[in-house]
Amino acid sequence: MKETKRTEAEKKYFRDRLSTIEGQVRGIIGMIDNDRYCGDVLVQISAISNSLKSLSEKMLKDHLTNCLASEIKKNNNEAINEVIELFQKIK
Repeated sequence: MKETKRTEAEKKYFRDRLSTIEGQVRGIIGMIDNDRYCGDVLVQISAISNSLKSLSEKMLKDHLTNCLASEIKKNNNEAINEVIELFQKIK
């Protein structure tokens, strides 16, 4: 299994963002339980979607600038195929 070594600051950033998203999801559950208006719930769902997209873009940027760049420097051409497959999976 491959690993990505992250600094404590990077781990904290991702944990904090995911904790915020988790709180947003719990908030939506509460909204559903309290019969909140569909439009309000949809706005919150959109906010979560945007948060996840932003987090995904940050992770992708880190992957391309760190992991992929490192593999290319090692002349690992298979890394290019891996990133192509990754884009196919996350589109």
